[in-house]
Amino acid sequence: MTSRERVNAILAGEKADRCGFWLGMPHPDTWPIYLKHYNTTDEEVVRQALGDDIRWICAEWQSYKHPEGKLLWNTTRVGITGVGPVFAECEDVNEVEDWDWPNPDYLDFTAIVERLRSAGDVYRASGMWTCFFHIACDMFGMENYFIKMHTDPDVVHAVTRHICEFYLEANERCFEAAGKEIDAFFFGNDLGTQLDLLVSPPQLEEFVMPWTRRFAEQGHAHGYQVMHHCCGAIHKIIPAFIDAGIDALHPLQAKAANMDAETLARDFKGKIAFLGGIDTQDLLVHGTPGGVRADVRRVKSLLGPSLVVSPSHEALLPNVPIENVIAMAEEAQRF
Repeated sequence: MTSRERVNAILAGEKADRCGFWLGMPHPDTWPIYLKHYNTTDEEVVRQALGDDIRWICAEWQSYKHPEGKLLWNTTRVGITGVGPVFAECEDVNEVEDWDWPNPDYLDFTAIVERLRSAGDVYRASGMWTCFFHIACDMFGMENYFIKMHTDPDVVHAVTRHICEFYLEANERCFEAAGKEIDAFFFGNDLGTQLDLLVSPPQLEEFVMPWTRRFAEQGHAHGYQVMHHCCGAIHKIIPAFIDAGIDALHPLQAKAANMDAETLARDFKGKIAFLGGIDTQDLLVHGTPGGVRADVRRVKSLLGPSLVVSPSHEALLPNVPIENVIAMAEEAQRF
């Protein structure tokens, strides 16, 4: 099978020739180590050498081209107490409506579509990153955001609506431009800490999950599979992701509470595909290649065959030895 066929089958719950593998998106400080090891200046050479099945070509970064150079998301302004989050002190929905929100007319996906077309026969994940929960956190300040869910829910709903309506339109334009060059709509919002959710399930159900469902529906309406990135201890809301139609969950933060492969397999195997799961907090940093291989075999035995092996945090840091990365990639591809 080609990489594209393989990952499509895995996420669809169909038979593939083996588990998939995704290197992730190594930190910029990490790439020189990999490039030197493979004696190349081309990151694609490294990915091919490791047998990487997926290319994430995010449509969000560098696609917003405001004629005055404005950022896509301006989340700070000068207020009564100095420079701070835009809506930290907001109690009036009219203030939200009057804000200078991004204009999708300034989006240009030409370069993204070209990258997708030239990616080769690999599985292509794209779309806007659509991190509406994080944008709202920045616009309120995280503590204010969580408090205002209780004290000023109308304001929170209004801000979230503006953010998400922009993303819906932006994704629509991206998907129309890219068409079948995309295999999966990949978007993300981190909702967990190491121990639990950032806010309670009722708050997530009110302020986050309705939009998560809308975005999953949007991806499926264009014929794409849907991959959702959500770090932390999110076990409590995985059923909601399944109900929303998410095809694959990423990155499976292995050391977070109830996110170990045994628990995920027991509770959710066969209901959703898994992408990630190889611990970057301890194992890949401090382990040996033999230990990494053993853990990849363990995770495959528990979560396979609907599994793409990948680090539990996609931005691999320089403290992960290249030998452990190679061990992870090779073991992932063993039959």
